Amino acid sequence: MEHSKIKIGIVDDDLLFVQLLKNYIENNGDFQVLLTSTGGYHFLKEQDSASLDILILDLRMTNGDGLEVMAELAKKETETKIIVLSSFYRRSFMGQMLKMGAHAFLPKEIELEELLSVIKTVHHTGHYFSNDQINVMRTQLSNKLPEFHAFSRNELTEREIDVLRLVCEQLSTKEIADSLFISPKTVETHKTNLMIKTGVKNMAGLVIYAVQNKVIDPDEIVLFDK
Repeated sequence: MEHSKIKIGIVDDDLLFVQLLKNYIENNGDFQVLLTSTGGYHFLKEQDSASLDILILDLRMTNGDGLEVMAELAKKETETKIIVLSSFYRRSFMGQMLKMGAHAFLPKEIELEELLSVIKTVHHTGHYFSNDQINVMRTQLSNKLPEFHAFSRNELTEREIDVLRLVCEQLSTKEIADSLFISPKTVETHKTNLMIKTGVKNMAGLVIYAVQNKVIDPDEIVLFDK
Protein backbone atom coordinates (compact mmCIF):
# COMPACT_ATOMS: atom_id res chain seq x y z
CA MET A 1 0.00 0.00 0.00
CA GLU A 2 1.47 3.37 -1.04
CA HIS A 3 2.23 5.67 1.88
CA SER A 4 0.77 9.16 1.90
CA LYS A 5 3.02 11.97 0.75
CA ILE A 6 4.09 14.82 3.00
CA LYS A 7 2.13 17.88 1.88
CA ILE A 8 4.33 20.97 1.53
CA GLY A 9 3.76 24.72 1.19
CA ILE A 10 6.51 27.19 0.21
CA VAL A 11 6.35 30.92 0.98
CA ASP A 12 9.27 33.04 -0.28
CA ASP A 13 9.38 36.28 -2.27
CA ASP A 14 12.13 34.95 -4.56
CA LEU A 15 10.05 33.42 -7.36
CA LEU A 16 12.97 31.61 -8.96
CA PHE A 17 13.93 30.07 -5.62
CA VAL A 18 10.34 28.93 -5.06
CA GLN A 19 10.13 27.29 -8.49
CA LEU A 20 13.49 25.54 -8.18
CA LEU A 21 12.76 24.30 -4.65
CA LYS A 22 9.30 23.10 -5.68
CA ASN A 23 10.74 21.14 -8.60
CA TYR A 24 13.45 19.58 -6.46
CA ILE A 25 11.04 18.56 -3.69
CA GLU A 26 8.50 17.09 -6.10
CA ASN A 27 11.20 14.98 -7.77
CA ASN A 28 11.32 13.08 -4.51
CA GLY A 29 8.41 10.67 -4.26
CA ASP A 30 7.81 11.30 -0.57
CA PHE A 31 6.60 14.88 -0.98
CA GLN A 32 3.89 16.88 -2.70
CA VAL A 33 3.98 20.68 -2.97
CA LEU A 34 0.36 21.81 -2.69
CA LEU A 35 0.85 25.55 -2.38
CA THR A 36 3.44 28.21 -3.21
CA SER A 37 3.34 31.93 -2.55
CA THR A 38 5.67 34.90 -2.96
CA GLY A 39 4.29 36.82 0.01
CA GLY A 40 3.00 36.26 3.51
CA TYR A 41 -0.24 38.17 3.01
CA HIS A 42 -1.12 36.22 -0.13
CA PHE A 43 -0.37 32.94 1.64
CA LEU A 44 -2.60 33.81 4.59
CA LYS A 45 -5.47 34.45 2.19
CA GLU A 46 -4.92 31.15 0.36
CA GLN A 47 -3.71 28.80 3.08
CA ASP A 48 -7.15 27.57 4.14
CA SER A 49 -7.55 26.05 0.67
CA ALA A 50 -4.88 23.43 1.32
CA SER A 51 -4.14 21.10 4.21
CA LEU A 52 -0.38 21.38 4.68
CA ASP A 53 1.83 19.14 6.79
CA ILE A 54 4.89 21.38 6.43
CA LEU A 55 5.26 25.07 5.59
CA ILE A 56 8.69 26.22 4.37
CA LEU A 57 8.73 29.92 5.24
CA ASP A 58 11.12 32.81 4.55
CA LEU A 59 11.56 35.53 7.17
CA ARG A 60 12.11 38.71 5.18
CA MET A 61 9.50 39.31 2.50
CA THR A 62 8.10 42.56 1.13
CA ASN A 63 4.46 41.44 1.10
CA GLY A 64 4.03 40.12 4.63
CA ASP A 65 7.09 38.73 6.43
CA GLY A 66 7.52 35.36 8.08
CA LEU A 67 6.98 36.64 11.60
CA GLU A 68 3.54 37.94 10.63
CA VAL A 69 2.67 34.59 9.07
CA MET A 70 3.74 32.69 12.19
CA ALA A 71 1.77 35.03 14.43
CA GLU A 72 -1.40 34.54 12.37
CA LEU A 73 -1.00 30.76 12.21
CA ALA A 74 -0.49 30.64 15.98
CA LYS A 75 -3.87 32.34 16.42
CA LYS A 76 -5.51 29.70 14.24
CA GLU A 77 -3.81 26.84 16.13
CA THR A 78 -3.05 25.11 12.84
CA GLU A 79 -1.46 21.65 12.78
CA THR A 80 0.92 22.74 10.02
CA LYS A 81 4.56 22.54 11.12
CA ILE A 82 6.74 25.50 10.16
CA ILE A 83 10.30 25.28 8.87
CA VAL A 84 11.82 28.76 8.68
CA LEU A 85 14.35 28.80 5.83
CA SER A 86 16.06 32.14 5.57
CA SER A 87 19.19 33.93 4.34
CA PHE A 88 18.72 36.03 7.46
CA TYR A 89 19.65 33.04 9.61
CA ARG A 90 21.33 33.68 12.96
CA ARG A 91 21.76 30.98 15.58
CA SER A 92 21.08 33.61 18.24
CA PHE A 93 17.52 33.92 16.87
CA MET A 94 16.75 30.27 17.69
CA GLY A 95 14.90 30.96 20.93
CA GLN A 96 12.77 33.66 19.32
CA MET A 97 11.90 31.41 16.39
CA LEU A 98 10.71 28.67 18.75
CA LYS A 99 8.67 31.15 20.76
CA MET A 100 7.04 32.32 17.52
CA GLY A 101 6.04 28.76 16.63
CA ALA A 102 8.77 27.54 14.28
CA HIS A 103 9.50 23.81 14.39
CA ALA A 104 12.88 24.21 12.69
CA PHE A 105 15.10 27.16 11.76
CA LEU A 106 17.55 26.74 8.87
CA PRO A 107 19.88 28.82 6.69
CA LYS A 108 19.19 28.95 2.96
CA GLU A 109 22.71 27.65 2.41
CA ILE A 110 21.58 24.22 3.63
CA GLU A 111 22.19 21.30 1.25
CA LEU A 112 18.97 20.30 -0.51
CA GLU A 113 19.36 16.66 0.51
CA GLU A 114 19.69 17.72 4.14
CA LEU A 115 16.59 19.90 3.81
CA LEU A 116 14.57 16.86 2.74
CA SER A 117 15.90 14.99 5.76
CA VAL A 118 14.89 17.85 8.06
CA ILE A 119 11.41 17.94 6.53
CA LYS A 120 10.96 14.25 7.28
CA THR A 121 12.28 14.70 10.83
CA VAL A 122 9.92 17.59 11.56
CA HIS A 123 6.98 15.70 10.07
CA HIS A 124 7.86 12.58 12.05
CA THR A 125 8.84 14.05 15.42
CA GLY A 126 7.51 17.61 15.45
CA HIS A 127 10.83 19.49 15.59
CA TYR A 128 14.46 19.58 14.50
CA PHE A 129 17.53 20.96 16.27
CA SER A 130 21.13 20.91 15.05
CA ASN A 131 24.12 20.52 17.38
CA ASP A 132 24.94 24.22 17.08
CA GLN A 133 21.37 25.20 17.89
CA ILE A 134 21.31 23.01 21.00
CA ASN A 135 24.47 24.76 22.21
CA VAL A 136 22.92 28.18 21.60
CA MET A 137 19.72 27.16 23.35
CA ARG A 138 21.73 26.29 26.45
CA THR A 139 22.90 29.90 26.69
CA GLN A 140 19.45 31.28 25.92
CA LEU A 141 17.65 29.27 28.60
CA SER A 142 18.00 31.91 31.29
CA ASN A 143 15.71 33.96 33.49
CA LYS A 144 15.67 36.60 30.76
CA LEU A 145 13.23 34.45 28.80
CA PRO A 146 9.54 34.49 29.78
CA GLU A 147 8.22 31.57 31.74
CA PHE A 148 6.75 28.87 29.54
CA HIS A 149 4.79 27.05 32.23
CA ALA A 150 2.35 27.37 35.10
CA PHE A 151 3.16 23.97 36.61
CA SER A 152 6.39 22.80 38.21
CA ARG A 153 8.09 19.54 37.35
CA ASN A 154 6.76 18.05 40.58
CA GLU A 155 3.19 18.58 39.36
CA LEU A 156 3.71 16.36 36.30
CA THR A 157 2.85 12.71 36.74
CA GLU A 158 5.54 10.06 36.38
CA ARG A 159 3.94 8.90 33.13
CA GLU A 160 3.85 12.43 31.76
CA ILE A 161 7.55 12.80 32.54
CA ASP A 162 8.20 9.47 30.76
CA VAL A 163 6.37 10.75 27.69
CA LEU A 164 8.19 14.09 27.89
CA ARG A 165 11.58 12.38 27.94
CA LEU A 166 10.70 10.32 24.87
CA VAL A 167 9.40 13.42 23.06
CA CYS A 168 12.83 14.95 23.66
CA GLU A 169 14.38 11.84 22.13
CA GLN A 170 12.30 12.64 18.99
CA LEU A 171 10.27 9.43 19.10
CA SER A 172 7.01 9.37 17.19
CA THR A 173 3.67 8.81 18.92
CA LYS A 174 3.68 5.15 17.88
CA GLU A 175 7.25 4.65 19.08
CA ILE A 176 6.42 6.22 22.44
CA ALA A 177 3.34 4.01 22.72
CA ASP A 178 5.38 0.88 21.97
CA SER A 179 8.10 1.88 24.42
CA LEU A 180 5.66 2.53 27.28
CA PHE A 181 3.21 -0.27 26.37
CA ILE A 182 0.30 2.11 26.03
CA SER A 183 -1.93 3.08 23.11
CA PRO A 184 -1.09 5.90 20.69
CA LYS A 185 -4.32 7.60 21.78
CA THR A 186 -3.10 7.58 25.39
CA VAL A 187 0.22 9.08 24.27
CA GLU A 188 -1.62 11.92 22.50
CA THR A 189 -3.65 12.52 25.67
CA HIS A 190 -0.44 12.77 27.71
CA LYS A 191 1.04 15.18 25.14
CA THR A 192 -2.06 17.35 25.33
CA ASN A 193 -1.95 17.35 29.13
CA LEU A 194 1.74 18.24 29.05
CA MET A 195 1.11 21.23 26.80
CA ILE A 196 -1.78 22.40 29.01
CA LYS A 197 0.25 22.04 32.20
CA THR A 198 3.42 23.64 30.85
CA GLY A 199 1.66 26.34 28.83
CA VAL A 200 3.61 25.65 25.62
CA LYS A 201 2.12 25.54 22.13
CA ASN A 202 4.04 22.75 20.42
CA MET A 203 6.54 19.93 20.78
CA ALA A 204 9.50 22.30 20.47
CA GLY A 205 8.15 24.19 23.47
CA LEU A 206 8.01 20.94 25.44
CA VAL A 207 11.69 20.31 24.70
CA ILE A 208 12.60 23.79 25.97
CA TYR A 209 10.47 23.22 29.08
CA ALA A 210 12.20 19.89 29.71
CA VAL A 211 15.67 21.47 29.45
CA GLN A 212 14.71 24.52 31.57
CA ASN A 213 13.31 22.32 34.31
CA LYS A 214 16.11 19.74 34.13
CA VAL A 215 13.77 16.92 33.15
CA ILE A 216 16.40 16.04 30.56
CA ASP A 217 20.00 17.04 29.94
CA PRO A 218 20.49 18.79 26.56
CA ASP A 219 23.25 16.26 25.79
CA GLU A 220 20.64 13.50 25.89
CA ILE A 221 18.55 15.00 23.08
CA VAL A 222 18.79 12.86 19.94
CA LEU A 223 20.00 14.83 16.94
CA PHE A 224 19.72 14.03 13.27
CA ASP A 225 22.80 15.75 11.91
CA LYS A 226 24.77 13.90 9.25
